[in-house]
Amino acid sequence: MSLETLWLALLGLLLSGYFVLGGSDLGVQMLHPFLRPPGEAKPARNAALDAMAPFFLGNEVWLVAFTGVLFGAFPHLEGTLLSGLHPLIVAILLGLVTGNAAVQLRGRSRTARGRARWDALIFVGGVLPAVCWGFVVGLLLRGVPRRGDGSFHIGFGDVFSPFVLACGVTTALLFAAHGAAFVGLRSGPEVVLRARQLGTALMRGAGAFMVLALLLTLFGAGARMTNPVPSALITALYAVALGGAWRALTRGHRVGAFAATGAAALLPVLLIGAGHYPYLLITSAGSGLTIRHAVTDDVTLKLLTAFGVVLVPVILAYQVWSWRTFRGRTGVRHPSYF
Repeated sequence: MSLETLWLALLGLLLSGYFVLGGSDLGVQMLHPFLRPPGEAKPARNAALDAMAPFFLGNEVWLVAFTGVLFGAFPHLEGTLLSGLHPLIVAILLGLVTGNAAVQLRGRSRTARGRARWDALIFVGGVLPAVCWGFVVGLLLRGVPRRGDGSFHIGFGDVFSPFVLACGVTTALLFAAHGAAFVGLRSGPEVVLRARQLGTALMRGAGAFMVLALLLTLFGAGARMTNPVPSALITALYAVALGGAWRALTRGHRVGAFAATGAAALLPVLLIGAGHYPYLLITSAGSGLTIRHAVTDDVTLKLLTAFGVVLVPVILAYQVWSWRTFRGRTGVRHPSYF
């Protein structure tokens, strides 16, 4: 395997890790108002947030690392991608900052009205990045309107086309179901049943919009894949993961549900990478930016590899340590955090 391919695989791994771990955080934020039982008893109203409390800032390390690899190893892709997707990137960052601040400041509010306002911001901070990430996935699968100089700019019609909208809704529903599975894995019995019910309904919705996106593709109004066979296989795996997640949620298999929703969350990244390789960015006309034109020079790649050999195991070790340290249900082994 060449260094170029190795760093592309690392780029995909980091984004997949963020979709799995950060996606569960976004899902919990979206579901927080709906998982709160009636009443204002502190353990009940904070159960969903307590589930993600030890992890939600640490999970964003994956996004930071992804951005670092994108800037360092693929500067030509970064320059084209971030400028072209600027409105969506700004919306994602705005949602993340809003959600993080609201989660931490909600507990300082002394009134029901104040907590309701923070709850609304927590919800917005979850749904806005989730939908926008789905838009990004849809645009990358369908192709972007690239200009002659290599740049591109997305317009209203590009984002709100039927296929991209279907991808945005599918991703948001999937992240929300992933959050429900995570709450079911971490919370006490009083919240688990409600999380299962919501997760099951959300998986049905995600499956329906996934079918819509697939039909649009089959009729020529959806994804334009460079490699049809790997794309078909990954799409089939995605459908199996959605079905497995729905089955596990329905039957109350907590670990199986979280594993299945996590697998579904990462597969779109694999679909973009394997379905378009060697292109990293395709245009609506079918051509695009290849890995050879997007990657940095060999000297820089070798220098980055020396750092990557050290940093990537550290990130993985931290995740293993945090999950092991804070394993178990909230309220059983660990106190309330918010």
